[in-house]
Amino acid sequence: MTNITKKIAVITGANKGIGFETARQLAREGFHVIVTGRNLQAAQQAAGELTENGLSAEALSLDVTNEASIVAAVAAVERRHSRLDVLVNNAGVMLDAFDKTPSQQPHEVWHKTFDTNLFGVVEVTNAFLPLLKQSSAGRIVNVSSILGSMAANVDPSSTFYSFKIPAYNVSKTALNAWTVHLAYELRDTAIKVNAAHPGFVKTDLHGVDAPLSPAEGARTSVQLAMLPDDGPTGSFFHEGTVQPW
Repeated sequence: MTNITKKIAVITGANKGIGFETARQLAREGFHVIVTGRNLQAAQQAAGELTENGLSAEALSLDVTNEASIVAAVAAVERRHSRLDVLVNNAGVMLDAFDKTPSQQPHEVWHKTFDTNLFGVVEVTNAFLPLLKQSSAGRIVNVSSILGSMAANVDPSSTFYSFKIPAYNVSKTALNAWTVHLAYELRDTAIKVNAAHPGFVKTDLHGVDAPLSPAEGARTSVQLAMLPDDGPTGSFFHEGTVQPW
């Protein structure tokens, strides 16, 4: 079991990209971070990089689309730490065919996208919720995107109006709605639930032309993971600025 004075954070899809940088930044703030990924070896390599630099980290196998994997991960965190202070739902996929219209996207793309970007988040969060309730100040961060904003998608003057990536965008719209509903459920508890727009980040999802680094993209998730007791809940942020639903 880790030092009980350290806050415990689980980050899904944390072996690379924004997830890894979220883990690194939280560890630098004194958290014990649990780096999760579908590939345990990749998660171990990422956690090893953190520990080699004097940070507190461990690796854990977690496939957010696999019920048995989720159950095993929750059991491991409970056994090792007895509670969870922060859950960052970072794992996500973008599978849309860019040469197809919304109505032309294959059904398989819709199903696989929602399995990870929505249903996986819901199942992982529900599974970890009992451990988050053991924290004096639990924080849930759902990594969303401004591309899921209904307001941005219907406003021709919005920078993002023409970025129609159907399954991905709609999955993030649904994720935003889940954030609102869960925050409402937990409104009288110490747990805060918020959505994060990381920005347009250089990752496997967005490619090399994006203007932001993964470290910059992680900042919003880290801020929301470290909200004070009087911080917001049920909101959508980028770098401290509220985003339109």
